[in-house]
Amino acid sequence: MDKIWLNALISTIAVSIISLIGVSLFALKTEKLQKILLLLVCFSVGALLGNAFFHLVPESYFHIESPKLTSWLIIAGFMLFFLVEQLLHTHQAANPAVSFRVKPYGYLSLYADGIHNFTDGILIGAAWMFSPELGLATTITVILHEIPQEISDFGILLKAGFSKKKALFYNFLVATSAILGTLLALWFGHEIEHFSVYVLPVAAGGFIYLAATSLLPEVLKNTAKGKWFIHSVFVLLGLALMYYFSLTGGHHH
Repeated sequence: MDKIWLNALISTIAVSIISLIGVSLFALKTEKLQKILLLLVCFSVGALLGNAFFHLVPESYFHIESPKLTSWLIIAGFMLFFLVEQLLHTHQAANPAVSFRVKPYGYLSLYADGIHNFTDGILIGAAWMFSPELGLATTITVILHEIPQEISDFGILLKAGFSKKKALFYNFLVATSAILGTLLALWFGHEIEHFSVYVLPVAAGGFIYLAATSLLPEVLKNTAKGKWFIHSVFVLLGLALMYYFSLTGGHHH
């Protein structure tokens, strides 16, 4: 039990530290950064879908007695992310950027990132409670989609008017909300029986939403002529990595 807490917290702290990857923006030229970022996004799409369909969905159907309930929970996760994104867009539209030193969308980005990281934390905690294999696969997936996410978040903050140091500090601060999510998942998981079982399909729905509606349109929007093949290869690499994890330690309780 202590080992589960230790592994889960180490994983979440590692994920939080990833937020400091914005430092790499200082050195890279914009053009180079865009090229690397897009390949990372493609890889993330594969990893997110792979984790959802090779890990979270099969685990959910195995542990939850009613297949219909499991399906509804996956849809609920998808809709939850859809709702949050809609609310953020509405908030953004209702509060157009006034000419402050720091534009409101900078704070909005931090707020969205905080919710996102908190969810990631719950997911990591729940995954480690199931098994080391699922815990590790989930941690790696989260890290993979965090890298492009954090680099782009950092770019948004700079554009909104934050200084480089402040942007880095706030990004890191918001990333630590993942630790809170993990602690809650671990605590509730043992206090309330089967809590983590029901988090898995909701998370799967969220991952599918993130890959299909947030990341894929970004790839499609930026696919230059002749680049579709390399983009597809990177998506498949992400899928292959997650499939490999699902083979190296099948574990049904």
